[in-house]
Amino acid sequence: MTAMNPQLDIRMGTLAPASLGASYIRQIVGHGFESFSLTFGPGDHGFDFARLAKELKPILDESGARISSLGVYGNPLGDEAHDEHLRQIMRTAIDKAHLFGADIVAGFAGRVRGKSIPDSIPAFKKVFGKYARQAESRGVRIAFENCPMGGNWHTGDWNIAHNPGAWELMFDAVPSAALGLEWEPCHQMCQLIDPLPQLRKWAGRIFHLHGKDATIRWDVVRAHGIQSSVPFAFHRTPGFGDSNWSDIISDLRMAGFRGSIDIEGWHDPVYRGELEMTGQAHGLNYLKRCRGGDFIANPK
Repeated sequence: MTAMNPQLDIRMGTLAPASLGASYIRQIVGHGFESFSLTFGPGDHGFDFARLAKELKPILDESGARISSLGVYGNPLGDEAHDEHLRQIMRTAIDKAHLFGADIVAGFAGRVRGKSIPDSIPAFKKVFGKYARQAESRGVRIAFENCPMGGNWHTGDWNIAHNPGAWELMFDAVPSAALGLEWEPCHQMCQLIDPLPQLRKWAGRIFHLHGKDATIRWDVVRAHGIQSSVPFAFHRTPGFGDSNWSDIISDLRMAGFRGSIDIEGWHDPVYRGELEMTGQAHGLNYLKRCRGGDFIANPK
């Protein structure tokens, strides 16, 4: 537990594109973000990790915020040039995470494009067997985001790690304690999965959370199903969706989770554009209230 403030065993933060550099974090850290997940994509090939870590250090030292994770998003199982760029970034992120004081590299598990989840497992084993060994040697954990990216069990372009059946296959194929999940309720809710029982079952494999919720329009589901032209679900910033994050955080605490919930913005249908940071700041303060508010020490 954190010596001075055990509330910070679970920090509340946000995602920050690494391409925006330290200036972006410098502008928003004063809103009260306690952690930042730095995000990378295939276009960040050749990124200067050491330089960014050096530029961030005085900002983090002054604010007390931390870098929770490095997120590398793309298809590491693909066979195109930008997929190889992504794999190079992931290898570098695993090797350089310590420069940021982080021990988590997150991202998609990838997918053999157009193939089923089981048909993608051999490629997953080949790629992430190597990454798991590299991560173990560096004291790093790899966390797979649970986003379908438009795919399903039978086909898709990006990510197999969106379903508990897939998680079973993945962790059986590469039985490493360095592999786990970057979980959020939103993606499960949008598959009509009840997130809380899943959280309780898989909490031991959850290394990092995205702070993203969902609103399910059950009247649309009942009238149109989930494959019509009528949207039945919306991604939401925490505090605007259907989830009770007090329950989520309580279950995380009871499972012994230590880490960060970092808001994944830029998805809310209302709090976007000019209202983006307004929504994120509301979500941040909401999550802190769900964590229990300000820490108050017990009397001696």
